[in-house]
Amino acid sequence: MQENNKTVVTKFFILGFQGSQCERVSLFCLFLVTYCLTICGNLLIITLVSTSKILHTPMYFFISQLSITDILLTTNIAPNMLHILLNNRAAITFNGYITQFYFFCASEASECLLLSVMSYDRYVAICNPLRYSTIMTSGHCRILTIACWLFGFSIIFGYAISTAKLDFCGPNIIDHFFCDIVPLLDLACSDTFIIDLEVYLLSLPLVFIPTTIIVVSYTSIVRAVLRIPSSTGRQKAFSTCSSHLIVVSIFYWTMFSVYVVPTKGQTLSMSKILSLLYTVFTPFINPIIYSLKNEDVKKATQETLNKIWRISHNIPCRSSIQGLKTRP
Repeated sequence: MQENNKTVVTKFFILGFQGSQCERVSLFCLFLVTYCLTICGNLLIITLVSTSKILHTPMYFFISQLSITDILLTTNIAPNMLHILLNNRAAITFNGYITQFYFFCASEASECLLLSVMSYDRYVAICNPLRYSTIMTSGHCRILTIACWLFGFSIIFGYAISTAKLDFCGPNIIDHFFCDIVPLLDLACSDTFIIDLEVYLLSLPLVFIPTTIIVVSYTSIVRAVLRIPSSTGRQKAFSTCSSHLIVVSIFYWTMFSVYVVPTKGQTLSMSKILSLLYTVFTPFINPIIYSLKNEDVKKATQETLNKIWRISHNIPCRSSIQGLKTRP
C-alpha cells in the first residue's frame, strides 16, 4: 500500500527463538508444560481461596487477584509464543500487535498496583493488628482491587492508542517472542518523543508510587517486627511477609533489568531471557512461592482433595453423618 511515496507497514514478522528444529521443539515442550502448570497452579489458588473458609482473609483474597493477573499475562503471551516456535516465525497484523501489547501492559500495571496493595495489607496486619479487621474489611478489599484493575487497564489504554498512531514504513522484522514496545519503537518512522514522554509520565503512578508504598510499608514492618521481644514472634511475623517479598523482588528485578537499566550493552538473547522471566516463569513460580511453605494453603488443599474424593466415591461428609446420628 503506497501513501506519500512510503510503504505503510500493516504486518510484522516476529522471529521468536531462532535455532534448529530440535532446539525449537525442546523449547516448545518446556514452555507448553510451564504454561499448563501455570494455569493449573493459579486456578488452584483461585479455587481454594473462593471455596475454603480457612483462606477467606484479605491476604489470600489479594493473592487470588494476583493469580488472575498471572493467568491473563501468561495466556496473552504463551500461546502465540508456542505458535512462533512451531513455525520458526509468525506474522501478526499491526492491530494484533497493539492488542497483545495493550493486554500485556495492562496486566503488568494491575500487578504492580496489586503488589503495593498487598504490602499495605501486610503493614496493617503487623503494625496495626488490633485495627486490622476494621480497616481491611471485605468491602474495602474489593474497592482496592477494583481500583487496581480499572486504573491499570484504563491508564494503559491511552498509551496503546498513542502507540497505534505511529507510522511504520521500513523493516517489519521484530526479533522478539512477543509484542513488546521496545522493538516496535525501533522500527517507527515517525517521531517517538510523545511515546517516550508518556512512558516517563506513566512510570510515576505505575512504578514509583507503588515502589514507594512497598518500601515504606516494609520499612515500617521491619521496625515493628524488631520491637517484638520473642524470637518466635519475630519469626512468625516475618514468615507472613516472606512470600510476598520474594514475589515483589523477582517481579521488580526482572522489570527493571529490561526497561530501566540501559540496554545498549545487552544482547538480544539476554533481553529475551529476562523477558521470559517475568512473562512466563514468574506467573509459574508465584503459586509455588505462596503455597510451598504455607500451612493454610496446604490444609485447604488437603480438605478440598478429601472433599472431591468423598464426592467421587459417594461418601457423606462428617457433618452429614453427625446430623444423621443426632436426628431422632
